[in-house]
Amino acid sequence: MKEQLKALRGTKDLLPKEARLWTILEEKARAVLNSFAYSEIRTPIIEESTLFVKSLGQGTDIVEKQMFTFLDRGERSITLRPESTASVVRAYLENSLENEMGFAKLFYMGPMFRAERPQAGRMRQFHQIGVEAIGSYSPYLDAEVIALLAALLDSFNIINYGIKLNTLGCVKDKEAFANGLRQAIGPRIKDLCEDCKVRYEKNILRVLDCKVDACRNEIKKIFKGTEEYLCADCLTHFETVKKALEGLKINYKVEPYLVRGLDYYTRTTFEVVHAKLGAQDAIGAGGRYDNLVADLGGPAKGACGFAIGMERAIMAIQDIPELDGGLSLYIATMGEEAYELGLSLVMALRGQGISAEADFEGKSLKAQMRTADKLGAKYVAIIGEDEIKNHSITLRNMGTKEQSVIPERNFVTEMERILIK
Repeated sequence: MKEQLKALRGTKDLLPKEARLWTILEEKARAVLNSFAYSEIRTPIIEESTLFVKSLGQGTDIVEKQMFTFLDRGERSITLRPESTASVVRAYLENSLENEMGFAKLFYMGPMFRAERPQAGRMRQFHQIGVEAIGSYSPYLDAEVIALLAALLDSFNIINYGIKLNTLGCVKDKEAFANGLRQAIGPRIKDLCEDCKVRYEKNILRVLDCKVDACRNEIKKIFKGTEEYLCADCLTHFETVKKALEGLKINYKVEPYLVRGLDYYTRTTFEVVHAKLGAQDAIGAGGRYDNLVADLGGPAKGACGFAIGMERAIMAIQDIPELDGGLSLYIATMGEEAYELGLSLVMALRGQGISAEADFEGKSLKAQMRTADKLGAKYVAIIGEDEIKNHSITLRNMGTKEQSVIPERNFVTEMERILIK
């Protein structure tokens, strides 16, 4: 017996019913994003590795441990994208969107890839919905971006989530913050985990990202947060963000240890968490990255964005509805003449935007009815000898089990009336 091939570890097939849920959530997201005046952008799944090393930072866990990187036939180092912010900024610059759009509000949906240990809500191929707003330094943009994140989660029927908020300040503030953290940790570095000892040497801010409870508890004893290192402008920026969120009735909690795991963040950072997700409780996160556009060779442009992890968002949904297949009509036929008529009606209905299906396996009427039920059809049209003789079609409502007889010549028009309201 031949060995059966399986999906790679850390990847997952989205089967039809689950894929339908994803489609519904994506449609809800598009409606919200359109209302906030965001335009969709689609970037390649593969990029030159340099893009991510330069944007995310050499000392980050993503670059050091998690990127899927390989040499192509031209001996170039290629990486499956681990996140999309760098790709969107690259596309923004390469295609001169600053000239075409000025202030650009962009969104994306799609798969990302990280070589992590697979677990619930954390796959090697995972999916994100995210936004990037490029071309503004306004703190009110930060507040609107966070409000957009909340609006998306609300549209998904996710409740009881929490928004954590912090600020890293500007580049100079981050340097002062890093030095202060180094001085605070130095005398107690022996009490931290081996990874944190490496982070202490390579990228001190990553220590605050450690998930080891002992390290987190130790840090809280010796470090009180970032705000004391802020310059006047960054402090004002953060106060304005908080005031704007309060004005928008967006609940948040200042989390002084929230730094995010990527080097490009400056000033505002935020994260949305939910208790249903357990230890890995983040649904989405983001922040401001005012230097990334310039760092990738463009002009100085303020920017802010976030990404939602779709797998984690689905885990946090309050009540996932029982989903049918979305089929409006199944045409069950008996006999060659009935089948030919049924197939022509199926095509006519599809031409009017009505989802319809017919039997292609030569099943009995009873078996066709079971198939219709399995497909979640709202109605079944039955065409047999009597219907052919009388030029009529029997229509069965699969919900109420009521039946009615419709003249063949009026069938398509009548189904439009019933189904397209």
